[in-house]
Amino acid sequence: MKNLILVRHAKSSWEAPLQDVDRSLLQRGIVDAHLVSSAISNYIPNTFLLWSSIAKRASETALIFAQNISFPIENIIYKEDLYTFDELQLEKVIKSCNNLYETVILFGHNEAITNFVNKFGDYVLPNVPTSGFVSLQFEQDQWSSIKNGRILKTIFPKDLK
Repeated sequence: MKNLILVRHAKSSWEAPLQDVDRSLLQRGIVDAHLVSSAISNYIPNTFLLWSSIAKRASETALIFAQNISFPIENIIYKEDLYTFDELQLEKVIKSCNNLYETVILFGHNEAITNFVNKFGDYVLPNVPTSGFVSLQFEQDQWSSIKNGRILKTIFPKDLK
């Protein structure tokens, strides 16, 4: 059985004249990331792999979550190929995971996350919002063959306010 937790990066700023990959979190994004990450402790296992896109907004979100769930920040794995908005690329990265790991927590981007959840989940989510947490479970024992997952839990900032 494989477990995948997808977290969309927190709300970021478009105001500074930066490249997309360098955009930082807004104060609202920081607050929402703390809010959601403080509410997930009952929905994550004791051991997992934590991957993040290299984008600044995703890595900052991953750091906030890691600190709030007591995960060593030096163990976060930053993956350039997670800086994608394409669910097919996201699927490729997820399916390449080492089978030794039962659970992966992944910090990434939309549209890839919402489209991935809707392809592999058992019901449709119109949108995974910024700081949104979606936990999926797959019956398969190999990441390369995951299909027909079940959405176990969603936690969105608006649910906690």
